[in-house]
Amino acid sequence: MILLWSTAALATGFILDLIFGDPPAIPHIIRFVGKIVSRLEKLFLKVGKSPGVQFCSGLCFTCVVILISTGIPFALLYFAYGIHPVAGFLVESFLCYQLIAVKDMRVESMRVYDRLKADDLDGARWAVSRIVGRDTDRLDRAGITRAAVETVAENTGDGVASPLFYLMLGGAALGCFFKSVNTMDSMVGYKNEKYLYFGRAAAKLDDILNFLPSRLCALVMIFATALFRFDAKNALRIWRRDSRNHASPNSAQTEAVCAGALGVRLAGPAYYEGALEEKLYIGDDTRPIEDDDIIRANRLLYGTAILLFILAMGVRICCMAVIFTVMNN
Repeated sequence: MILLWSTAALATGFILDLIFGDPPAIPHIIRFVGKIVSRLEKLFLKVGKSPGVQFCSGLCFTCVVILISTGIPFALLYFAYGIHPVAGFLVESFLCYQLIAVKDMRVESMRVYDRLKADDLDGARWAVSRIVGRDTDRLDRAGITRAAVETVAENTGDGVASPLFYLMLGGAALGCFFKSVNTMDSMVGYKNEKYLYFGRAAAKLDDILNFLPSRLCALVMIFATALFRFDAKNALRIWRRDSRNHASPNSAQTEAVCAGALGVRLAGPAYYEGALEEKLYIGDDTRPIEDDDIIRANRLLYGTAILLFILAMGVRICCMAVIFTVMNN
């Protein structure tokens, strides 16, 4: 039964990510998608400059990227499972491993923490610039820490919960579909002059795909907050109050839980490409944010990821049990 092998591949991929993360030496499917986006973007942007033309061009661009980024993995899985279930399992395990980003987020954020502990603020600014989109050159110690904590919290949603959700529903092929959209959003989903209309289709589709997983992740993170003896009551309160304090309908879901759990204030005004962008705060400023909050955010990341994985496996096992029962009646 392919579903059994696919479920085993999901478990294997998750465990591999926890162990190995994302070694630069290993070819990565997301970097492959990124190259596709970069090349096709230049081609489709040349079509025209009017808002309507740019939107239609961006919509076609989005469809083509999805077709390539999902079609190739689907074909690989189809042929691999056709050869032998073990071959399909190996291919799907590798794809699942590359679609989940737990350890890599920890590695990147802890690089920021290590630089802060060494009192190397320039090094910390460089390290945090690798994982955030805002300008980092004028961030102070608290700003660097806040940026790292926000990114860990947000990544728990779109880097862990959403991939697991779609891997659970449709295996690696559907996971690749989600990641192709998510990658496009991160590259062309900006509200600036260049991408306002061109990237709108990708950005809206990413919002739709992340809508349910981000809220599920927030609820699971609140449970993880209780397990780790953070302030679960405050996490729930801040989530209910501040989960809409973001331009994205999804990003503040996990950020609000994290802010409430740690008792700190996240988000707020930030500089992007030299311009100050006014953003709402998330959480209450009950205490100053500190370096160790990066470690605490990572504990929430891992706790939430493991709980989500258990939930995903439970759903898969229940589905297999139902199918087995129906087939034998």
